[in-house]
Amino acid sequence: MLQGWVVISTAVIYIGILFAVARFGDSQKRRDTGSRSRPYIYALSLAVYCTTWTIFGSVGFAAASGLNFIAIYLGPILIITVGYPLLQRVVLLSKSQRITSVADFVGARYGKSAVVGGVAAIIAVVGTVPYIALQLKAISYSVSTLISHNVSELEASALQFEDLTLITALILAVFAILFGTRHADATEHQHGMMLAVAMESVVKLFAFLGVGIFVTYWIFDGFGDLLAQASQRGIIEHYIDQGFDSTNFTILLILSTLVFLLLPRQFHVAVVENKSSHELAKARWLFPLYLVAINIFVIPIALAGLITFGSSVPPDNFVLALPMSQNSALGSIFAFLGGLSAGTAMVIVACIALAIMVSNHIVLPLLLKQNANQGSAGPRNMEQLILNIRRTTIFAVLIAAYFYYQAADNTAGLVSIGLVSFAAIAQLAPAFFGGLFWRGANARGALWGMVTGFSIWGFTLLLPTLLPSDNPLLQNGLFGWSILRPEAMFHLNLSPLGNGVFSSLLLNTIALVIGSLSRPANALEQLQATLFVQQGARSLPDGELANSNVTVGDLMDTVAQYLGDERTARSFEARHARKNSKPQLTDLADAGLLQYSEQLLASAVGASSSRLVHSLLVKRFDNSSFSELKLLDDASQALQFNRGVLQTALDQIEQGICVFDSEFRLSSWNRQFREMLNLPVSVGTAGTSLSRIIREIVERNQLAHSGLSEEVFTRNLVDQKRSWQFELPAEGQIIDVRSASMPQGGLVLTWQDNTDRVLSAKALS
Repeated sequence: MLQGWVVISTAVIYIGILFAVARFGDSQKRRDTGSRSRPYIYALSLAVYCTTWTIFGSVGFAAASGLNFIAIYLGPILIITVGYPLLQRVVLLSKSQRITSVADFVGARYGKSAVVGGVAAIIAVVGTVPYIALQLKAISYSVSTLISHNVSELEASALQFEDLTLITALILAVFAILFGTRHADATEHQHGMMLAVAMESVVKLFAFLGVGIFVTYWIFDGFGDLLAQASQRGIIEHYIDQGFDSTNFTILLILSTLVFLLLPRQFHVAVVENKSSHELAKARWLFPLYLVAINIFVIPIALAGLITFGSSVPPDNFVLALPMSQNSALGSIFAFLGGLSAGTAMVIVACIALAIMVSNHIVLPLLLKQNANQGSAGPRNMEQLILNIRRTTIFAVLIAAYFYYQAADNTAGLVSIGLVSFAAIAQLAPAFFGGLFWRGANARGALWGMVTGFSIWGFTLLLPTLLPSDNPLLQNGLFGWSILRPEAMFHLNLSPLGNGVFSSLLLNTIALVIGSLSRPANALEQLQATLFVQQGARSLPDGELANSNVTVGDLMDTVAQYLGDERTARSFEARHARKNSKPQLTDLADAGLLQYSEQLLASAVGASSSRLVHSLLVKRFDNSSFSELKLLDDASQALQFNRGVLQTALDQIEQGICVFDSEFRLSSWNRQFREMLNLPVSVGTAGTSLSRIIREIVERNQLAHSGLSEEVFTRNLVDQKRSWQFELPAEGQIIDVRSASMPQGGLVLTWQDNTDRVLSAKALS
């Protein structure tokens, strides 16, 4: 067996390398290099999804349930391949809204509601703590297993190394603080952390493949030998007799599909850390390949463990126990490093994501409201306060995970603990995905849904992990009613997991619908719903004065409290340069600058807290008797109403119409415009460039064959002295085009089908 000092030294050296890689990543950022490798780093960082559950738990799950473990990885593959347009949409929305976390996304969708964002953050924290506890359990347990003198005495050895869990938690806390809380701006990319996470993805992949090859081709004589011996011992027949549990597989598939984007760590690396569409495109094929590769040897290792140990060793320990049974120090270290890399990556990223959520959606809103009630502006250096809150949160989350590890049922397998966390995070799904597709969903519905679903989850899934199995509540149900037994609620004929997942998500969705229908959405909820459902994000016009007395200097001072003087000055100067404007500090801030500063502030404190900061700022300088929130809601409602009237009018006109702003980006259009020119739905999006629309018209209607290239088409549109015509060869339609410039810049185009008039004129002539 390995000596204790060898195992501990290996872990320490590995953590040291991790620190070195993270520092190297940060230095590369400063030198502005490494851009070519960035898409690969991004794709590999998505493998933070693969935790100790993958390295140890999947083998145990496969040993007990056969192929059901595949559902856990099939869901993410479906999201990043079939659901790729949805993933793109979430990333684009998050970038345009400066969203910092999954709780921020949910809060921003529902009118930038601080309450909705806060509840989402609480669910994320409570749901992730058991998952972090799982990693701590697996890491400390693997150390104690390696040092054990007898592979079958795993339970006894684990009791001798409980302090390893606490030590592990503290080391990971230090790493997360050093490389994840350097800047208050949560949208600023953590290059060092991402490089370290990508490296860990490579380590755990090669470690698991190494163990799989060792087991399959060293201990046994290949896959054929494994299958033959498993068949001789009746293991294959047992799986056949057990059958395929399609119900459980479906529940696992639904869970993994829903939570892939909603897990705090996954949202952070996939959305917040994303820099370009090229990274997403690379991850679209690389990440599924990674998931397939890391699961190739799950079944062989499970079969090998059952053949070698039977029921004498817990299946979750097969990955470690098999090399140890052969006295292979190298194989044992490989297995240990695979688990260590998987666990540390998850804990580090999850803690950073949770720290951002807790600071932005729980602590800061409370502090801001307290300061407002006391008439205080708060501390000058809010940036340092935010960082201190996040650092404290990281320690608090890891200590909470440690205590959960101590309090929870220690006989529970890695997969069962992980599924409890999955089910908790899934309670965000109705509000998250419903908000992307149903414009009528509002903050009350989201709040009712999340609170209802989370309560049912706590009762049906979390409580049973904390109570002994013979507890009267588990045996007899709440109030002695069997219909309210936590693990068999409503007498559903499902497994305890299936019962909890189905009942919580069903009641969550029902509450979302009832709550949303119980009152109309307010103006800001309607505005945000339009942005999220129709992807029509638009900026407020520059130069239009806001209804307040806030100056440019006031805005900069407020933002600087959270982002620091240097970054604030740099950001405002960059915007002024883009807009070719040079406002003085004493000038009143226009509507566009107010919106920009709110988005800038959102990158540090989230959309909900940013709106609260701005509303308090405007109210402080507003001489009127109305609050800024009322002014904003009235303005938003008027904007929403007028836009609705305009759209209705445009859709009643026979001609196709499209309007472009001063930057020649689409701002208004009607259905006839797209249908007449055979354009895809994706073109009908606010912000689409004129050049792209021209390219689509020319390519889809094959106009180049008739000599009408993109250049000629553009030149004809710019010539506003006359109308002109062109023919759509496939339909034989004659389209008349008229263009007119707008007073403040921009272009209005009208398109009319003149086929009948032209043909009649030809017939008469």
